[in-house]
Amino acid sequence: MCGIVGYVGSQSALEVVMAGLKRLEYRGYDSAGVAVLADGGMAAAKRAGKLVNLEKELVDRPLPTGSTGIGHTRWATHGAPNDANAHPHLDNAGRVAVVHNGIIENFAMLRDELQERGHELSSETDTEVVAHLLAEAFSSCADLAEAMRLVCRRLEGAFTLVAVHADEPDVVVGA
Repeated sequence: MCGIVGYVGSQSALEVVMAGLKRLEYRGYDSAGVAVLADGGMAAAKRAGKLVNLEKELVDRPLPTGSTGIGHTRWATHGAPNDANAHPHLDNAGRVAVVHNGIIENFAMLRDELQERGHELSSETDTEVVAHLLAEAFSSCADLAEAMRLVCRRLEGAFTLVAVHADEPDVVVGA
């Protein structure tokens, strides 16, 4: 079962998001990850296995401090439970991060479309497709909430999405 945490505020987003993920540990999951907006960019870390693996990664390779972030514990539906398939997923430019619960039934068709347009996808997940679609939509409207609405109109399935964009550092959107 997946868990999603998002935060915008005056505290360390990483600390708030990690505390939220710890509270969700009882739900069962196979990987965990976080993304933080900091210094005009996006920083992310994700690991297969228990939250302790992500915590060790964050000790070994700390993320910058930021006040906006998202986190996720994943129970695999598309793709094996490994580091590459763990959430969050980013677009090729590393400006958009997405976490997701549920299933996007038409992801294979959307993935093919994205690859035809030159996107390089690095996971087996349906979630990564959303990150790339959000990046495209954001480039035309420059508003993450509107980009999310545009993308959701193309998705088929039952899902919850939460996303952040480096160009809107004080915004977390969900659908």
